[in-house]
Amino acid sequence: MVRIDVVVTRGGDAGETSLGDGARLRKDAQRIVAIGAVDEANAAIGVLRLHTRDNPDIDAMLARVQNDLFDIGADLSVPGAAGNRLRMTDGPVARLEAEVAMMNAALPKLASFILPGGSAGAAHAHLARTIVRRAEYEVVRLAADEAVTPALLRYMNRLSDHLFIVARVLNGNGADDVLWVPGGNQ
Repeated sequence: MVRIDVVVTRGGDAGETSLGDGARLRKDAQRIVAIGAVDEANAAIGVLRLHTRDNPDIDAMLARVQNDLFDIGADLSVPGAAGNRLRMTDGPVARLEAEVAMMNAALPKLASFILPGGSAGAAHAHLARTIVRRAEYEVVRLAADEAVTPALLRYMNRLSDHLFIVARVLNGNGADDVLWVPGGNQ
C-alpha cells in the first residue's frame, strides 16, 4: 500500500526531484519529462471522462487506461532492472487492441480523414489522443538513451489509436464525425 503523509516536501526547490529508487534528477531530465508527459495524458483522460458518464462501457475502459498510465509512471520512475518493481506487461496492450477491435467493428468505414471535433466528448478524446501521442514521443526520446520496458512503448502507441476510436464512438458511432475536405477553403 502506498502512503503519502506529506505533499509539500520542499525537496524540489532547487530544480531536482526524486525517482522511485531514491535517485535525484534535474526536473528537466528526459526521464522526468517523459513521466510528466504521461501524467499530463492521464489528466487529459480524466477531463475526457467528464463526457463519458452516460457511456459506462467507454468510461470503464478509460478508468482502466488511467490506472495503466499510473503504472507506466511507476515503471518509468525506477530505471534499470530494479528487482520486483512494477513493470508494464503486454496484458494491457492486448486489452487495448481487443477494445479497439470491438469498438471499431461497430463503426462505419472511413472514407476521409477526421478533423478533431464533433461532440464535446469526441473533441476531448481527440485532445487526449494528441497529448498521449506527445507523451509517446517523450518516452521514445528517453528510450533512445536509456532502457525502457518494451511493452510500455507498445501501450503508448496503441493508446492513441484507442482514443481515436473512442472519439468516433462519442460522435454518434461516427455519424457526427467532422470530415476533412481537402482544399475545401481554397
